[in-house]
Amino acid sequence: MVSTSLGPSSLLSSSSREFLDSSGFRLILGYEGFAPRARFPSFRRSQIHLRPSSLSRDAALGTNEWRAVPDIWRSSAEKYGDTVALVDPYHDPPLKLSYKQLEQEILDFAEGLRAVGVKADEKIALFADNSCRWLVSDQGIMATGAVNVVRGSRSSVEELLQIYCHSESVALVVDNPEFFNRIAEAFTSKASVRFLILLWGEKPSLVTQEMQIPVYSYTDIKNLGQDRRANFSESNDTRNYEYELIDSDDTAAIMYTSGTTGNPKGVMLTHRNLLHEIKHLSKYVPAETGDRFLSMLPSWHAYERACEYFIFTCGVEQMYTTIRFLKDDLKRYQPHYLLAVPLVYETLYSGIQKQISTSSAARKFLALTLIRVSLAYMEMKRIYEGMCLTKEQKPPMYIVSLFDWLWARVVAALLWPLHMLAKRLIYKKIQASIGMSKAGISGGGSLPIHVDKFYEAIGVIIQNGYGLTETSPVVCARMLSCNVIGSAGHPMDGTEFKIVDPETDNVLPPGSKGIVKVRGPQIMKGYYKNPLTTKQVIDENGWFNTGDTGWIASHHSRGRSRRCGGVIVLEGRAKDTIVLSTGENVEPSEIEEAAMRSSLIEQIVVIGQDQRRLGAIIIPNKDEAERIDPETSKLKSLVYKELKKWTSECSFQVGPFLIVDEPLTIDNGLMTPTMKIRRDKVVAKYKDEIDQLYN
Repeated sequence: MVSTSLGPSSLLSSSSREFLDSSGFRLILGYEGFAPRARFPSFRRSQIHLRPSSLSRDAALGTNEWRAVPDIWRSSAEKYGDTVALVDPYHDPPLKLSYKQLEQEILDFAEGLRAVGVKADEKIALFADNSCRWLVSDQGIMATGAVNVVRGSRSSVEELLQIYCHSESVALVVDNPEFFNRIAEAFTSKASVRFLILLWGEKPSLVTQEMQIPVYSYTDIKNLGQDRRANFSESNDTRNYEYELIDSDDTAAIMYTSGTTGNPKGVMLTHRNLLHEIKHLSKYVPAETGDRFLSMLPSWHAYERACEYFIFTCGVEQMYTTIRFLKDDLKRYQPHYLLAVPLVYETLYSGIQKQISTSSAARKFLALTLIRVSLAYMEMKRIYEGMCLTKEQKPPMYIVSLFDWLWARVVAALLWPLHMLAKRLIYKKIQASIGMSKAGISGGGSLPIHVDKFYEAIGVIIQNGYGLTETSPVVCARMLSCNVIGSAGHPMDGTEFKIVDPETDNVLPPGSKGIVKVRGPQIMKGYYKNPLTTKQVIDENGWFNTGDTGWIASHHSRGRSRRCGGVIVLEGRAKDTIVLSTGENVEPSEIEEAAMRSSLIEQIVVIGQDQRRLGAIIIPNKDEAERIDPETSKLKSLVYKELKKWTSECSFQVGPFLIVDEPLTIDNGLMTPTMKIRRDKVVAKYKDEIDQLYN
């Protein structure tokens, strides 16, 4: 195999090389690829960058030289070489790739795509789940200058077809034959597919009797790329070849939002958007060479995707897993970091609570008592360290701050011995079973405060962040040095926040709740073929309306909030706000998070739009219900007691509620692929039952 480095290092032609070398410079282009596109000298972009000729062709690129996302692979291959980059144990065949091998796989795949006719700016649909081959194909598509359109295999056929056609994709890359067989009839009859690529599995497994579509396996594309690269390397005639520049503002990917309401919209993210994330996430995740990351989120999800790109610039080792194997892999693989959505951390929390509740009476009492002690200890610690959130704009008086600090110090000192005992007797075992020795990174949704505090108490660091697909996605996150519980952390470098009144759009002072707007280099290019909606969310000054409500903590020079200044606090989606017939506005997330602390409540959706009081749709935990009452004859009264117990301190209380057996899942369409509840679909599904509930 011919070895060529990814990166902006290709020369225009032999004649231009002679001129530039004689003048002491070489012409270096932002990476677009190594295949011929058109006859010299026409260029899609006019940007060119001069560097001294002493710069080696194989020298690693610095971050300031990255012009497109694929540029990172040349840098990583040079820096980390034979260090293991990827471990993919659950596919056939299982794979383990070093950084050098990963770069070569991407180069081969990119050149193979050119061999089958892929051109710059064309849209290629990539419908697959997380695996090492997903990453290779994703970056191979980008390296050709084409745009990938991504989605997971669990989406409905109708949604996938809509995305494919709306994006004007010309070809399809899919996970395996089983997945394509599910969508084959719709795609062959209603879409134009130039060719099909299988990332895994064999071509004979396809239902292809009536298909007139060329089909390639992953290996076919890779072999075509290897042959093509070898032919170019052996040829000395480069006069007919050009290497077109990818501009940083070119679209890299179109990501269709999950859409908790309405149809998905195609978010256009540029190379500049994604590179901003790659360059600045180290502020929050100080990953080091050799750190182990466990990946179980869909790679096409903006959060997982941006984080993956970033961590591979740090020389880490990433292992792919699934929900099915997560518990075992956490214990066996012992990752330093886990990237996950809040639901995963809630599930781990529930598993720990269940294990404690099924212990002997003595062990259960000891564990719960020590956990309460640790929660109290961490509360005091936050006070004297100045890490408590407050909406107050003015700091407390000096004398009040001093007594507050002294009181917290004394109480913490009294609780500290028991907290240390808990670490030795209980928390050490919990930590060994879930790994995350450095941190768990939470994003893609709201992390319930009780879960946040629990992990803090047992010594597992959870760093919460915030962003949307439209923001590439991270706009703020909690730093290790200032991990303020209940917040989404400080803004990313180069990112601005403001909180505005939802009616007047006037900027509100710190501590005031309103609509969150952000501005920065990671804000999307726009919605694909939807300029009207783009204008509705991005104003003429570049401010993006997130649709979320929140506030910014005030800067205090003293008191229990002195280190919280500038952190962002999110309180829910503006469109999720329930307006009662009394005119009162209710944020359902507060009640739902409180109710979910009950081991008897598996899922809950608070309802009540235009009603006099709130209601709820509740899916109970069947195992817990059977443990409490084997005949489940008193299930409704048990749920009622639990609901009142855990939501008693909320601003609003739930009145009537509906118990349903069917869980809310991705497969039944009641959750998004990123595990967020589709409120509108849940309400629509149970419309008749809700009407009866209130009438």
